[in-house]
Amino acid sequence: MRFLALYTPDKKRGGVPVSEEHQAEMGRFIDESMRTGVLVATGGLLPSSKGELLVRSTLGTITVTDGPFAEAKEFVGGFALLEVKSREEVIECTKKFLAIAGDGQTELHQIMEP
Repeated sequence: MRFLALYTPDKKRGGVPVSEEHQAEMGRFIDESMRTGVLVATGGLLPSSKGELLVRSTLGTITVTDGPFAEAKEFVGGFALLEVKSREEVIECTKKFLAIAGDGQTELHQIMEP
């Protein structure tokens, strides 16, 4: 089973630099998750204010809009693509991540597979 995890940090924490110790702990967690095959890919996302693209299809017409866009109420700070054996495993992995990342939330979207 694959899941796309979208992490949204708590608003109070946004933009707060993390300590070297915290970065090292997250690095160890990411390395271990990649080594075991649970973590397929991960990355941080820049805020909308830094510019982004919106590609839209409406009745067959494609439009591309350059950002930056107005700030969203909730900023998705990062993503992870996870491969797990069960729903329980993805929840446990996410709990471990949040214990390191701190306050915030992670949306888990199961990816359709053939």
